[in-house]
Amino acid sequence: MEKEQILELLPYSEPFRFVDSLENVSENGIFGTYTFQEDAFFYKGHFKNKPVTPGVILTECMAQIGVVCLGIFLLKEKVSEDLQVALSNASVDYYLPVFPGEKVKVSSEKIYFRFNKLKCKVKMFNAEDKLVCKGEISGMIKAG
Repeated sequence: MEKEQILELLPYSEPFRFVDSLENVSENGIFGTYTFQEDAFFYKGHFKNKPVTPGVILTECMAQIGVVCLGIFLLKEKVSEDLQVALSNASVDYYLPVFPGEKVKVSSEKIYFRFNKLKCKVKMFNAEDKLVCKGEISGMIKAG
């Protein structure tokens, strides 16, 4: 499955799609990027005069790239536009802020994929390759 096909099958659209590109995809992991737009809806009021990307949005970005995109790749031919995804667990530690306009890189390593549950170790890095956050995220993926 091509990277572009994976992106087309994502069950998200603007303003809640946090995947720009996929650089590397394999049976064991995935690597992708996203740039947080300066005018994104979640910056209004978070925080006054010094907006920062909320941790829940960073987690969502890691889940979309690291779990959903990888899950689509692993399911291959079984995936259709009726794809259903549910986050089942996330444990993430945050180390650095992400500001409006910043590009992040997400790497994900598969821990296991069985009975439609995918669990991954995920890491997010900023443009300077500094670790922003890391953790484990799992979700249920139904091919539709």
